[in-house]
Amino acid sequence: MLASATPPALARDTERAVPPTIAIIIDDMGHNLEEGRRLVAMDQPLTLAFLPYRPFTKQLASLAHQQHKEIMLHAPMANTRNIGLGPGGLTPDMDEQTLAVTLRRALQSIPYVSGVNNHMGSLLTQQLTAMDWVMKELYKYPVFFVDSRTIASSVAADVARAYRIPTLSRDVFLDHEQTEAFVDRQFKLLIRRARENGTAIGIGHPHKVTVDYLEKHLPELDAQGIAIATVSGVWAIRNDNREMFAEGEKQAIRPAYAHTDSGVN
Repeated sequence: MLASATPPALARDTERAVPPTIAIIIDDMGHNLEEGRRLVAMDQPLTLAFLPYRPFTKQLASLAHQQHKEIMLHAPMANTRNIGLGPGGLTPDMDEQTLAVTLRRALQSIPYVSGVNNHMGSLLTQQLTAMDWVMKELYKYPVFFVDSRTIASSVAADVARAYRIPTLSRDVFLDHEQTEAFVDRQFKLLIRRARENGTAIGIGHPHKVTVDYLEKHLPELDAQGIAIATVSGVWAIRNDNREMFAEGEKQAIRPAYAHTDSGVN
């Protein structure tokens, strides 16, 4: 049997065949059971970012895994407005060991976790030492990192890349104004970015207006020539479909499903 190499022209056609692709991360999962269930039930491969130790985090994350959703830790980090972080928060007054243990326990509290992004973090993600400690801990595990970019001067993505952690950054926030008109405008901006750059990552939240919008408009993407993928799927598109991690390269995350009274805060 004769083996034949793929002709260069066919290879180029295959590359071009990848349509513009978006990933949508839904942050703040774990509080709202009703909207969380609606998101989990969607056919599309959403990426769901769960806050640690919230009332429905374990239940919804386990259900999401069954429905082939990608699951992230939405790691609370200190912000410039001094808004409370809740349990599992990372703050500038922590030493390296406290920060690392707090982050590790938060990771262990999320079933089937495969990535991390920052919740708030406009203060902490600007701090090089704190981000070094964060990435030093994350480097141990088979997780990617998404910089939510809650402030333009964030160094989180740069430090993650320095640690050779698979890294992406948010392109568009979908719903920081909770009206259908605003979500529609931002969703169309996300699609435009994907058409321009090949891929784009949007972040939304489990607000009813957002879930209603996604339920209606995600099924229309095929007709528009737009694909939707998980965050790791977008990473693969950007990195020639190579595996994020070699087998045995990282240590497994040992599940430890603590509750809000665990003392981790």
